[in-house]
Amino acid sequence: MIRIIQYHSVFHREWDEFVASCVNATFMHQRPYMDYHSNRFSDCSLMAYDEGKLLAVLPANRKLSTLYSHQGLTYGGWLYRQKHFDGTVMMQIMESTMAWMKAHNVRTWYYKPVPHIYHRYPAEEDLYALFRVGATLCESNLSTSVLLSNPLAFDRGNKSSVNAAQKAGVEVRQSSDWEAYWQVLTEVLAARHQTAPVHSVEEMKLLHSRFPDQIRLYTASLAGQPVAGVVMFYTHTVAHSQYIASNDEGRRVKALPMLFHYLIAEAAKMGKTYFDFGISNENHGLLLNEGLLQQKSRMGGRGIVYNTYKIQLPF
Repeated sequence: MIRIIQYHSVFHREWDEFVASCVNATFMHQRPYMDYHSNRFSDCSLMAYDEGKLLAVLPANRKLSTLYSHQGLTYGGWLYRQKHFDGTVMMQIMESTMAWMKAHNVRTWYYKPVPHIYHRYPAEEDLYALFRVGATLCESNLSTSVLLSNPLAFDRGNKSSVNAAQKAGVEVRQSSDWEAYWQVLTEVLAARHQTAPVHSVEEMKLLHSRFPDQIRLYTASLAGQPVAGVVMFYTHTVAHSQYIASNDEGRRVKALPMLFHYLIAEAAKMGKTYFDFGISNENHGLLLNEGLLQQKSRMGGRGIVYNTYKIQLPF
């Protein structure tokens, strides 16, 4: 009989040791990452046991009668190990979760499975279990990824841009100057999108200090000044780019194509399977930024979806 319990800080070490060995987990499911914004979410992560043996964990938070795959994370369904786990075990866990929800007055569950590109071994048992419990697809976001073992080449325009940036003297390197780049990023987001970075520079520096190998800043500089940059998140299988920005000078010298050309090559050298540019959607997937999507596609990327499912318990 599968027993579902709610995570408590006393399980911190057990959680992190288990997540480190899961086939579909990343460093973002470790408590030092999840808990840095614990003041924003009411954590309701779950742990599934069978006769005292931990089988799976679910990063989650709760609002009233709704359970969410943790809203501070891009993805995170049930996470589990490769050995002694199959679809029958997943079905038992899903059924036990539904019983836990009923007993704890949770009526709605939004579930964000880990996209397959982040799996170290096939792990889509939860997708089948979602179907069996009547889950419905409620959100789909389109990301763009490069298969590093057989990457599509940059198109002619981006190849030309890389050459132009090199001739202009653009230099690409890993940087530790988060403040300088965050100023560029903040100004670009405010001017072009009337928005601000989700993370403050202090938060990013904190996360980088906790995961220095997984979270890195790369910049393209001209005359020693950053004109473009990307924050990279490295998982076991994926090099994921986010917080991408280029100021007016960076766009003039075509800095971003050169930066991405470098990062894709570096990801391949690191042995990653995919380079993921990230999603091109707004409004929970209903709006597709076609221009942004085309820019990524012209650098060799093709579609991967990040889905969200809704499970509704009958009242």
